[in-house]
Amino acid sequence: MSKPHWRPAHTSDLPAISAIAAQIHPDLPERPEVFAEKMRLYPDGCRVLVAGDEIAGYGLAHPWKQHQIPPLDRFLERLPEYADCLYVHDIAVLPDRRGGVARAYVTGVAELARASGIATLALVSVYATRPLWERLGFRAVAADASLQAKLACYGEGATYMLRDLAAT
Repeated sequence: MSKPHWRPAHTSDLPAISAIAAQIHPDLPERPEVFAEKMRLYPDGCRVLVAGDEIAGYGLAHPWKQHQIPPLDRFLERLPEYADCLYVHDIAVLPDRRGGVARAYVTGVAELARASGIATLALVSVYATRPLWERLGFRAVAADASLQAKLACYGEGATYMLRDLAAT
């Protein structure tokens, strides 16, 4: 069996992406149309993890503004004119396919960000994944009241994190 690898996501991948999202994020549901919009707005940041002949994960990222967390299951409508970060909306991988694949996706989006003149990656860590993100170069940001309010929909313990690409 070939090693799992990331490839660009296609509209035909939406059923698999939605099924993985439902399995990995049962408490943070998002509609397929929301995923489809991200793919339409910024296809370069949307990838699927292919293992053999199945999709075993997905990653979704798009240009955004630092400290502005997109609400879950809501349409972005458009990307900001002057983005100062590439926001990693989600990386979800089936449990039996984990092990280094998140690093590969993050490396890819870091290259994408640099090529776009963006020097920062941003994300919200959920489900106590903060140590994983710290290993990948992200650091937690102290949340003020406004940021705390935006994090609330991501569940208890959600942490906003940034990675400075200029320093890596």
